[in-house]
Amino acid sequence: MAAELSERLVDLVRWIDPGPGATHLVSDVSGWWRDPDVLARLGPALVAPFRGARPTVVVSPAVTGFLVGPLAATALGVGFVPAHKPGDGRLPAGPLRWAQSPPDFRGRRVDLAVRERSLGPGDRVLVVDDWVATGAQVRALYEICAARGAEPVGTAAVVVGCAPETVAELRVHGLVAGTALEG
Repeated sequence: MAAELSERLVDLVRWIDPGPGATHLVSDVSGWWRDPDVLARLGPALVAPFRGARPTVVVSPAVTGFLVGPLAATALGVGFVPAHKPGDGRLPAGPLRWAQSPPDFRGRRVDLAVRERSLGPGDRVLVVDDWVATGAQVRALYEICAARGAEPVGTAAVVVGCAPETVAELRVHGLVAGTALEG
């Protein structure tokens, strides 16, 4: 049941004070990855609203998207394309398609890239991430899709905290509302 999964996801989130000078608490979702029942149910739950759109590939941003993206891709029986960030380590070899996000919840602009050979015309892309706070990275990934001739069919996220108009515009479906995690 989706409601049971949502409740379990909320129960497993912890908020951590990173220490002096911090301006906000940091979410710790590591409990999601430790729970085998959550892992088994996440992929199918994330993709359920999008099955009718017939995605051909899942695209997810580094770093935690690299965990949930393959779960979703496996549930759909399609491939997975990682979207890399320059600060996350070595970038993949070969031509990359880049886009920069609008400012995120911290005011940062995030650069994202996918291998050009990984997306093309005819691809129907489901973007998957663990948390969509503003939709900024989703917008950058949709831009990459458009540049490669691929069509984004929507975005699946574990937690959705963006404004309702952004949810509607970007076709975002989530398992947990960000407000459910507010203390």
